[in-house]
Amino acid sequence: MKISIVGAGNVGALSAMRIAQYNLGDIFLIDIVKGLAEGKALDLADAQAVLGIDYNIRGSDDFNNIKDSDIVVVTAGLARKPGMTREELLARNSQILKEVCLNIKKLAPRAVVIIVTNPLDLMTYLALKVTGFAKNKVLGMGSSLDSSRFANLISQELKLPASSIEAMVAGAHGEGMLPLAKQTKIKGVNLEEFLSDEKTACLTKKTVERGAQIVALLGSGSAFFAPSAAVAQMVRVIAKDEKRILGACAYLDGEYGIKDICIGVPCRLGKAGIEKIIELELTAKEKKELLRSAEAMRGLLKQLTF
Repeated sequence: MKISIVGAGNVGALSAMRIAQYNLGDIFLIDIVKGLAEGKALDLADAQAVLGIDYNIRGSDDFNNIKDSDIVVVTAGLARKPGMTREELLARNSQILKEVCLNIKKLAPRAVVIIVTNPLDLMTYLALKVTGFAKNKVLGMGSSLDSSRFANLISQELKLPASSIEAMVAGAHGEGMLPLAKQTKIKGVNLEEFLSDEKTACLTKKTVERGAQIVALLGSGSAFFAPSAAVAQMVRVIAKDEKRILGACAYLDGEYGIKDICIGVPCRLGKAGIEKIIELELTAKEKKELLRSAEAMRGLLKQLTF
């Protein structure tokens, strides 16, 4: 198994570390900044004896090293600054991603591609169109991270372990995300049995604002611990063909009444990438909000050129 990560910034490098610890295969870390990926790969390689794990990781500024990758994770791009929305990154990051995806198309035509670059839903759509890959082979890491954030906030409110909470978030990764309280369970029991509608609405708002909150507090750059954990989980599920249901940004072709949009929904993931999109029974309000999130993405797609 060959796993390449394009972008050796905080998210890319920490994703490489987590994937290495899962021992999933050979890892190639790529970045256009000369020496950055190679230096971080050497540092990660030096941790093997301490960790008691053997893995193979290499870094380079040469894109040809992604050749014949089975999985390619794309984290390359500019990070958000305080006060900046993910959508404001669209113009700059779309140019970066287009070049990356043309290289993936040429060098790793059989790869499953996981997009992490923001604005994530729009970049996933762009990657799908530029590579020309089948819709199941290109997906975004978004709602899996959002679900983890929702679960953490619930755990803090209820003083319960986050690991006991099965949270579900759909919609666009950003201001258009939709935490699904009725689909969120604590040890199999619906969230509404634990929290009032008002408290759930408060936690939902906090989940939507979490990324911006972290960006504002950091002052420079954006979140990377939780995003890299979500990336590594997604890579592991695909590499090990676990057939597990995770939130992912997927291309919809009629599911949920939405066509020709990439947006966060629960998906069964395996070695083929997205093996099935899971259609949940949403309330009328949730359906309306999901459609609104999709239409917001559709408006922004007009700014993209392929």
